[in-house]
Amino acid sequence: MIDTLPPDPRLSVLEGPPEAHVSRRRLRACHECDWLVRLPPLHHGQSADCPRCGHTLSTRHYRPAERSLALAIAALLALIMAVCLPFVSFQVSGIGNRIVLTQTATSLIGMHQPLVAIGVVLTTIVLPTVYLLSVIWLQIGLLRRTLLPASRSIARALSHLHPWMMADVFIIGALVSLIKVAGMAEVSLGLAFWAFCCFALLLLLATQSLDADWMWFSLVGEPTAPEGVVTGARASPQGLTGCPTCGLVNRLDAEGKGRCRRCGERLHARLPHSLQRTWALLAAATLLYIPANVYPIMITTSLGHTEPSTIIGGVITLWQHGSYPIAAIIFIASILVPVSKLIAMAWLCLMVPRSGELQAVARTRLYRITEFIGRWSMVDVFVVAILVALIRAGNLMSIAPGPAALAFGSVVVLTMLSAMAFDPRLIWDPPLPRYRQSASEKNADVPPPSSDRKDVAHDH
Repeated sequence: MIDTLPPDPRLSVLEGPPEAHVSRRRLRACHECDWLVRLPPLHHGQSADCPRCGHTLSTRHYRPAERSLALAIAALLALIMAVCLPFVSFQVSGIGNRIVLTQTATSLIGMHQPLVAIGVVLTTIVLPTVYLLSVIWLQIGLLRRTLLPASRSIARALSHLHPWMMADVFIIGALVSLIKVAGMAEVSLGLAFWAFCCFALLLLLATQSLDADWMWFSLVGEPTAPEGVVTGARASPQGLTGCPTCGLVNRLDAEGKGRCRRCGERLHARLPHSLQRTWALLAAATLLYIPANVYPIMITTSLGHTEPSTIIGGVITLWQHGSYPIAAIIFIASILVPVSKLIAMAWLCLMVPRSGELQAVARTRLYRITEFIGRWSMVDVFVVAILVALIRAGNLMSIAPGPAALAFGSVVVLTMLSAMAFDPRLIWDPPLPRYRQSASEKNADVPPPSSDRKDVAHDH
């Protein structure tokens, strides 16, 4: 049983980098290749990367508590303005409509699409609000030099919330929908639109400014590294693993399980049933991708004439009307990205037993790209949500969501979950065909040279 450290309310904000407060430099096990390194001393503006795969292990910021707190408060104020003020309006033939941001979800509920509405409001308003309030809570406690209640639990939640906040994707969806409407009616942007643009930018800056390594050291400190650790080698053969939440290197039990001594996160040498779970999620996403493209994603009524539109049909229509940039965005986000992600994740699962170290670097980069681009497929769902709320002029002009909206949103969620279920460290696990012995070396019983580099993380 691995002991957990009790929270110490007397811990205060660090006056310097964490490395200056420990007698020996701290260990990190890369989350993408399982390489064990000692972090070098970092100053603000510097980062430490894994020497094996290039994954960023830690980034140091100048005055991280003040920086994160200021950005989080500014982003929260911008979101309040975006929710309260008019978002956008349109007018055609003397008939118009004006909406606020929350109507993009409530209109979907009125159109019998509650699950899509929940997804829209969660990713654009609820989860970002929870994230920003959590950052403010933590940083106020650190600046007051007395931690507020539940600080460790809140800090753990931050890393889990981050992938599901899609304010920046919503902005792209809003721009696409407004350009589509501009060809049919007069569109006016409200103050809430510009406030939401500021919110999306500030939220991005707030997430990037959060110095997780510094924050966890300020919250709980850092226990000494396990004894007998060999750096410049893989962590799992030594019975070690790095916490995916706070980064602390922990020793696992005989079954390869445990809990982080610092944050309490569940630990595994490798994610349990990673490939099986990834395959299952990919299969479900593939099955749902068929109705997502066969059925209409939205139904347009214009002058009493109703016309259903599929994803690919909407791309073709935009292209024929000369809206080439918008057609390209929808094609890339709604067709190219989901298909590419399904193919890439399936290929990575197939190649896990066949990886060599040179191929592992390229495959790890492919995994990073695949994980990053998955969320951008939500553009089409946000386009539907905005158009359904905005275009409501009866038989003159109105838009309703089609059955493909839920199917396509489910595809996006499932592909994101498949990337999270896949453990990239499997790409680097042996057997790696890195060396072939010659006949003379075999006869002389000469051991092959190790390709493991005894390196530490690089400064940038």
